[in-house]
Amino acid sequence: MEEWTFEWWSPDFAGVALYRLVERAEAWYGWASWRPGEPLLHVVVDGIRRRNDPMIAKADAFWAEFTCEHAFEQWTIGNETYAVELDHPRDALSGARGTAVPVASDLEWYATEPSVATLGGYEQRGVLLGDVETVNGVVAIPEVVSRRTHRWGDALSPAFRTAGVAHLGPNIAFAFPNDVVIDLVLDPSGWVSRS
Repeated sequence: MEEWTFEWWSPDFAGVALYRLVERAEAWYGWASWRPGEPLLHVVVDGIRRRNDPMIAKADAFWAEFTCEHAFEQWTIGNETYAVELDHPRDALSGARGTAVPVASDLEWYATEPSVATLGGYEQRGVLLGDVETVNGVVAIPEVVSRRTHRWGDALSPAFRTAGVAHLGPNIAFAFPNDVVIDLVLDPSGWVSRS
């Protein structure tokens, strides 16, 4: 397995993008964008057939790409697909039913610190900025704090820190095959796992 995650957060914009190569021929993708007072935009695609370039993901009505522009310095993250608007983010764990809306994102990630080794990979702090196109217009994300991880191995350790206390703030959750659940809440230092 191999996985890349990008998370970003501020009081006005927060989100997560993740891409996991799970088998020789399959990949999973998750993306979510949170803004206060707005439905959560949520995307989960599993069973993606891997391509010769595994960093490009395509399926029915879905395209995503993670491009390393300069190693340990700059990434571009893009997608064009349908997101589900969720009024209650935890609905993502029980089928993610909601209003399907077209969405496209063009995000740039820039390193602000060197990478740091973690169990099975590394993490790196940076900033993220860009645009998310929605049915209501373009949401411009100014430069916000960000973190990315890259991990690999037969089993993956958690990419997100574990929350130490109960948390009632913004929530993003993803449910993948084989009972893989990523349930996140936002604290001042980024997204943390509930479990």
